Amino acid sequence: MFEFKKTTHLQKRRMLIRVVVAGVFIVLCFLGLAGRLWYLQVVRYEGLAARADRNRIAVVPIPPRRGEILDRNGTVLARNYRDYTLSVMPANVTRDMDQMLDELGQLVYLSAGDRRRFLQNVKQNGRYTSILLRNNLNETEASWFAAHAYEFPGVQLSARWVREYPQGASAAHVLGYVGRISEADQEMLEKTGQEGNYRGSNTIGKKGIEKTWEKSLHGRTGIEEVEVTATGRPVRTLSRVDPVPGADLHLSLDIGLQKVAEAQFEGRRGALVAIEPSTGDVLAFVSAPSFDPNLFIDGIDIENWRKLNESPDHPLINRPLYGTYPIGSTYKPFVALAALELGVRSATERIPDPGYFELGGQRFRNAGGAAYGPTDMHRAIVKSSDTYFYSLGPEIGVNALHDFSAKFGFGQLTGIDLDGERRGVLPSTEWKRKAYKKLEQQRWYAGETVSVAVGQGYNSFTLLQLAQATSVLANNGVYMEPHLVSLIENPLTGAVKRAVSEPSHTIALKPENLAVIRNAMADVLRTGTARKAFEGARYQAAGKTGTAQVYSLRGGKYNASEIDERLRDHSLFMAYAPVENPKIALALIVENGGWGATVAAPIARTIFDYWLDPARQAEPEPNEPLPAQPPQQPARQQAMAAPQREGQP
Repeated sequence: MFEFKKTTHLQKRRMLIRVVVAGVFIVLCFLGLAGRLWYLQVVRYEGLAARADRNRIAVVPIPPRRGEILDRNGTVLARNYRDYTLSVMPANVTRDMDQMLDELGQLVYLSAGDRRRFLQNVKQNGRYTSILLRNNLNETEASWFAAHAYEFPGVQLSARWVREYPQGASAAHVLGYVGRISEADQEMLEKTGQEGNYRGSNTIGKKGIEKTWEKSLHGRTGIEEVEVTATGRPVRTLSRVDPVPGADLHLSLDIGLQKVAEAQFEGRRGALVAIEPSTGDVLAFVSAPSFDPNLFIDGIDIENWRKLNESPDHPLINRPLYGTYPIGSTYKPFVALAALELGVRSATERIPDPGYFELGGQRFRNAGGAAYGPTDMHRAIVKSSDTYFYSLGPEIGVNALHDFSAKFGFGQLTGIDLDGERRGVLPSTEWKRKAYKKLEQQRWYAGETVSVAVGQGYNSFTLLQLAQATSVLANNGVYMEPHLVSLIENPLTGAVKRAVSEPSHTIALKPENLAVIRNAMADVLRTGTARKAFEGARYQAAGKTGTAQVYSLRGGKYNASEIDERLRDHSLFMAYAPVENPKIALALIVENGGWGATVAAPIARTIFDYWLDPARQAEPEPNEPLPAQPPQQPARQQAMAAPQREGQP
């Protein structure tokens, strides 16, 4: 009996201990929960509240409407239209991706390419990245999906602005194009602190005006705060900051003149730039052949990219801005003006022209073997006497000629508002020392100055530089920086800002020296090498023909019919009109076109007729295309001309 009572007492004691331990454990648990509750409610309240709001509130960027681009008369060159897209956030898709695509394909058309591209992007991006599935949905497809959107969590229908170039390939190298934002673009935006302004946008300016004026054209992104469900479906809008559209740009370009000029290059390769001398307005800017910028908006397809990229004519290269050429005899008026300004030779001094100039036992001949007899400066420009300028080069000296020509923009960046401009080469002894590593190659020879004086040799300029120099000459030495954007219009207020209005600098030129050069250039078109091209014109123009060789003959005889078309001489022309109070100055090149007087000068006549003669503004028929040739590399970086070969008119 005693033992039974003892056992019962021990059991009760053990039970009591267990109850106490359990009670203490429960109390400690409750204290821990209370402490955790206090920590979450008090200490971490602000951070957790913000996270809860983010789970409940979605901040949706609203991309702005990109600014339009118009020509000087208000014709639209680049505009926008509304488009519907389907995008998918994989993390919110509640079923197998292939099954979802099959079911979605019953509502909207999904091509095999759409599906393949989408699934590839899913693998390459995170689950929380919104991935484009299909764009360019029509109104019917968009409304049909909207009615069934609840069946497809994770799939979002949205509207966007899409760029369009209604003029097609016309002025494509000026306008450039927009394209999808690449990794390099994203890095650039992050470095410049602009990534926030591009949330919701998937395109950015890639070339031309679209790239150079990207900041003005893009606008400012808006923000919309939307209350969403746990699955991400919007319930209601809480707040909204409207986007600010990009500025509209009015170009100095005249699309009518542009198309007339482009028609003259049909089937040809070349470039043309026309400028209004008094303002620096670029009136026409042609690079031939061209391309359709609409191909690049949503990413160019492989077939079209291959055609453009592998074409021997290189249509993607901006020839007036990037291509560099020897400019031949079109350089002679500037060489002659340098001689007058530097006091090297008077305009009336005559030199004998037996058809060649001899230096160091080597003869530099006139084009075609012509001999002009006693020749002064006026006659030398009108007849394009190479001998006269061969002899003038060493008298001026390459360094003095460099310093004088640089003031007109040769071998310099003109400052035009387009990306990708090249400086070219305006040779000097210092330039040669820097350009060549070997000591024997750094020496400057007298024969090299002879070639430089007729626009050959190391000379390598852009057509933009030649057109700008011609414009400055027509404007009595006043340098107006060339530009394509003339007006910037605020789309909200309508306020207009002018891009360029003041001269960059003025070259101090003596009026009597200018008169000599300008009178001679006028006679080039009246009685000289370009007389046939300008016969019967109702205005008086002034200009200079030019023919530049592509490769060195090394003493051989040039015969165009016996060599490949892409190795033939370039045809050049520079001019302005009218002579009194010039309204337009231009320079052009037809690659491998031959004589400047017979090929390039008639193109300039067509341009001048359209711009200056209202009675003849009917758009001309395109020129006949040149015969097809075997594909070879076009001559953009031209070889140094051999001294044995004459500069041609």
